[in-house]
Amino acid sequence: MTPVIGALAIFFSVLVPQKMWFAPSQPLLVTDKSSQDVALIMTDFSGKPQAAKGPAVLKAGATVDVKNLFPTGDTVGTWILYAVPTGSPSLAAATVPKDFLGTPLVIEVLQDPSSDGPQVTRVVPLEYTVMQTDAGTMKMIFYYDAAPHTVDTFLTLSAEGFYDGLTFHRIVPDFVIQGGDPLATGTGGPGFHLDAEFSGRPHLEGVLSMARNGDPDENPQTGTMPRPQYANSAGSQFFICLDYRNTQQLDHYYTAFGQVVEGFDVAQKIGKSPLIDPQNGTPRVPTVIQSVKVYAVTAAEDPYLLAKPTTAP
Repeated sequence: MTPVIGALAIFFSVLVPQKMWFAPSQPLLVTDKSSQDVALIMTDFSGKPQAAKGPAVLKAGATVDVKNLFPTGDTVGTWILYAVPTGSPSLAAATVPKDFLGTPLVIEVLQDPSSDGPQVTRVVPLEYTVMQTDAGTMKMIFYYDAAPHTVDTFLTLSAEGFYDGLTFHRIVPDFVIQGGDPLATGTGGPGFHLDAEFSGRPHLEGVLSMARNGDPDENPQTGTMPRPQYANSAGSQFFICLDYRNTQQLDHYYTAFGQVVEGFDVAQKIGKSPLIDPQNGTPRVPTVIQSVKVYAVTAAEDPYLLAKPTTAP
């Protein structure tokens, strides 16, 4: 197999997977690329530690099969793998480590739609974004566990500069601000559509969710879900929720994929923009997204520690 090289190796810095995609029959090989021995901690996405079958110490330069060491890492779900110093107090604590080394790995064990077992495993660095706008800066984290394909698409588009220079073209006061349309008309996108990843994540204040075409037959009051051609129509357009009293109707009907953990006041400021067309939410002067930068999580900068509750009040 070809080892991971270049920017990917830099991203992971300490724990480097042999590749990013693994078949169910393949070992999930990860190497300690640092100059010191490390201990491994695996948690689920909520931060609950997972038991190891044996000593979870990886010597400098050594390689381990994560699936063999952590049995739950071979079951459908989203797992986070951390490297910590061998004497870390985190090893005895039932919490997410704060003294980890390098960038944690997100291990996504994706399910085969036709069975209950895993279809493929993907390994990526845990990342966050910083969105710079005319109105200020917002820092965002992502629901890798609830919307892995949507998160991957948003991060890829962001890293490739897709959102740079676009605007928040639709403002609905006390509801949402919407952006990510290269045409700024509400009809543009990246040239492809995403399958819906509806979940139980509520559309609380600050939550990021994907815009899509509305189905005239869908009805949250009666439980009528959107038909596939509408449910699976999202692309690059996203919105940020402003007030859960008004956005709770979106729960289970739209793909919530992240949240603003710093700078929500910026979203609120944008939500108060004067409108030239209130019916369509067209702002008089659209706020420009100057850039969306993607960063790898480190112990020195871990915005996931700022995560807000992901259950409805």
